[in-house]
Amino acid sequence: MSEAFTIIRGGEADLLIVCDHASACVPTDIDLGIDAALLEQHIAVDIGVAQVAPMIAQALGCTAILGGVSRLVIDLNREVGDSGLIPVMSDGHVIPGNRSADPAQRLMRFHHPYHRKIAELLDGMTSPFIFSLHSFTPRLATRPEEARPWDIGVLYNQDDRGARIAIPLLEAAGLNVGDQLPYSGTSLNATMDRHAEANGIPYLGVEMRQDLVADAAGQARFARILGSVLHECRLRLG
Repeated sequence: MSEAFTIIRGGEADLLIVCDHASACVPTDIDLGIDAALLEQHIAVDIGVAQVAPMIAQALGCTAILGGVSRLVIDLNREVGDSGLIPVMSDGHVIPGNRSADPAQRLMRFHHPYHRKIAELLDGMTSPFIFSLHSFTPRLATRPEEARPWDIGVLYNQDDRGARIAIPLLEAAGLNVGDQLPYSGTSLNATMDRHAEANGIPYLGVEMRQDLVADAAGQARFARILGSVLHECRLRLG
């Protein structure tokens, strides 16, 4: 057991599902100084990910690692030293408890163990493939005029092998697909840059739209679609 991550064991396939923002957990000894209701919103957790990832892991017989704490405690998808690593502001909400946080302590407690475990899991695979699963809010409070019509976004940096296979398959499944949307993987891809791109490991990174995976039916739908797409990616790139 670790407070930094949860492991889902669906089987021994050389496929690792990585979910940096799957948890809204804030340890009892950390006071963020915010309304508890905010922990149910997108600023704290990638809604739907903790439900979709285990379904895919079971369907494809693989392992998933879910980040164990809220992104408001520490953002596991940020580089060490990044200004957003321990946020003091998120989508218009002040996080006052983080102003006095000790970055080194939170890195040692959460960030380093999480990334060490990812590396360990990948080292145990012969021909690994990584699936990075996130979700995005259809509407930012600080940018209400910004349209976010996509059902799913596909993110990558230099290695777009998985993305090029996945995008037409996702479109064929009836999804409105954003290529490098709503974010760009060239700037928000820290975990995949570290574990996939730096090691030549093929991967696919996606962002599901949160209102589409907020209930059981939507979660099952996306798990089914993404499981099929991942299976095809592995066949073509394995």
